[in-house]
Amino acid sequence: MQTTQHGEYRPVPYRPRRLPVEESARTSSWLRDRMAQRRTVREFSSTPLDERLVTNAISVAATAPSGAHQQPWTFVLVTDPGVRARIREAAEAEERKSYAGRLGEEWLAALGPLGTDEHKPHLTDAPCLIVVFAQRYFLDERTGDKHKHYYVDESVGIAVGMLLTALHLAGLAALVHTPSPMRFLGDVLGRPRNEKAFAVIPVGYPADDAMVPDLVRKPLDEVLVRV
Repeated sequence: MQTTQHGEYRPVPYRPRRLPVEESARTSSWLRDRMAQRRTVREFSSTPLDERLVTNAISVAATAPSGAHQQPWTFVLVTDPGVRARIREAAEAEERKSYAGRLGEEWLAALGPLGTDEHKPHLTDAPCLIVVFAQRYFLDERTGDKHKHYYVDESVGIAVGMLLTALHLAGLAALVHTPSPMRFLGDVLGRPRNEKAFAVIPVGYPADDAMVPDLVRKPLDEVLVRV
């Protein structure tokens, strides 16, 4: 449990091994090619996972940089079928409202090429869910004192990106699902009042007959600007 919020500056040496240029280039090229294969999957196999794959990925995510090193995240690993069913039921109730008009025509049109709708079977088909919560402030459970966290969304967003990378490199598929609103997740999972749901991430292996949209990523020259 986190019990303190501030401390003194205590520097320690940092001397990582500097890789030879060619080794660095090979590693970065390998990572580029592996990550180019990552796809968002909505059709999952029910094959059980070795939990180490998931907890190792969460450990990687927890190394993410964060504002003032406050690490304002909680990762809830949900494997219980009953709890996953409750999450799906509540998420689909919200999604029905969204697809019935709450999202607006422009947003619905943007979602068209993804083939999504209010049905979210991935929430129960995948063998586990990682529900990511952002800690809006530090809450000392002993005293009830609150202290502000800084750059929460940026910090948690970076951690989720690292989580997706680690899951993919472990051979797993994932989907970032953000039903709106997501308040029900805190209720279902019994999270404290300082936490706000950030994303639900189903994790597993793709179904044998899984399909994904035929999408093309922007080439490097469209996203890279040299100055």
